[in-house]
Amino acid sequence: MKLYEMLVDSNNIRRRDFLKLTSAVGGAMLLGGAGKVFAQSKKRISIATGGMGGVYFVIGGGIASMLTKYAGVEAAAEVTAASVDNCKLIGAKKSDLALIMADTGFDAYKGTGIFKGRPVPIRILTVLYPNLTHLVTLEGKGITKVSDLKGKRVSTGAPGSGTEVIALRVLEAAGLNHEKDIKKDRLGASESAGALKDGKIDAYVWSGGVPTASVLDLAASPGVKMTLLGHDDLIPKMTEKYGPIYYKSVIPKKVYTGMTQDTPVSTVANVLICHKDMDNQLAYNALKSIFEHLKELSAIHKEALHITLKDGASSKAIPYHTGAQKFFKEKGFNVPV
Repeated sequence: MKLYEMLVDSNNIRRRDFLKLTSAVGGAMLLGGAGKVFAQSKKRISIATGGMGGVYFVIGGGIASMLTKYAGVEAAAEVTAASVDNCKLIGAKKSDLALIMADTGFDAYKGTGIFKGRPVPIRILTVLYPNLTHLVTLEGKGITKVSDLKGKRVSTGAPGSGTEVIALRVLEAAGLNHEKDIKKDRLGASESAGALKDGKIDAYVWSGGVPTASVLDLAASPGVKMTLLGHDDLIPKMTEKYGPIYYKSVIPKKVYTGMTQDTPVSTVANVLICHKDMDNQLAYNALKSIFEHLKELSAIHKEALHITLKDGASSKAIPYHTGAQKFFKEKGFNVPV
């Protein structure tokens, strides 16, 4: 059993529990005991990530490790419901940094969608890597396209997650009403995979990097023939309504055991955000620590191989933090603030 599994019963994690985890792969600790471990002279910061079955948890832990080693702070990753809640945590200054999906961030910054009338003062530090939308089901269920989910039991992601936001938009683009046309469960990545394997649901949506650990485990399970639903044909409807946030990517067949073909899917960028009031030097140091040690970060999760300076400076939807502007300007990129 992994160390964090010994420390945490994930079924008992509440959405707002601040379980603090160090970022070493297999290293974890509760923040409640951190005062006995962390040097008191260093500023402690938290990074809101996602559930344990997703990539955010691993990448966020890796970023925490980079900041602790190179930015002069003591950083810890926290388990959350991901994008929506992470925006709220940043807005309330209960977390210092957060990983989110750009579509959720755009809604939070503009005060639209689930944040209607309540804009959140977030700023981008950098674009990270792409989040690919997995529509996961099993052979034998008669589901070969998104519209086949009508009448089925489907997990649309944990409440407060970016997965839930994109899941509802994909269903909508396919002509499905998530309140009437499906039997909806709202489970996280690991819980969704377990429920599908156990026959409790027919399919689930997950938006994350590839490979995602919980999907890997499902695909490799004995007696399971997992399939992914291609849905790139729905992207035009999604962008028409929600803006040019989504684009096409492909999940290669070699990523997950048993897949026989590449799967074209909708994709949205992941971004690292902070509050607009974050200290400029801390924002600058955070980016410097990440980009100067990408090789080290990619050893923790290979999605870090997709993080580049050019892509990092590519967001136009949400303003950058002024500390990030300074960093990217030194690297030859101008970003909006």
